[in-house]
Amino acid sequence: MIVKDLASVIGTDDHMVGYNLESRRILLARDGLGYSLHDTVVEAGNELHLHYKNHIESNYVIEGEGTVENVATGEVHELSVGSIYVLDKNDAHILRTKTKMRFVCVFTPALSGEERHDEDGSYDPS
Repeated sequence: MIVKDLASVIGTDDHMVGYNLESRRILLARDGLGYSLHDTVVEAGNELHLHYKNHIESNYVIEGEGTVENVATGEVHELSVGSIYVLDKNDAHILRTKTKMRFVCVFTPALSGEERHDEDGSYDPS
């Protein structure tokens, strides 16, 4: 059994701040689960261009409002508390935050925790 809490991540190497977001990486590859789980915060008024070429990401909104745009299709989806979007085809996307947003994010394969966004908004393969 693995038991952790958010407070134990804040201020550690597993607490990444940058690329206009804050990612508190609670479960990582070293936990041996095959996925990683993150508590992510993006402040209001941001526009993040992201493209996880090597990972599938699921995002569940627990705070705030915004939109996500599928770059390939131009489709824009409204997001609010209770919304989920899954980048099941390694979709390039643009996240726009109307208010401060907070997500529970799951990555497969699991992130190691050392990843930082490349210039194109992606991570290297885990």
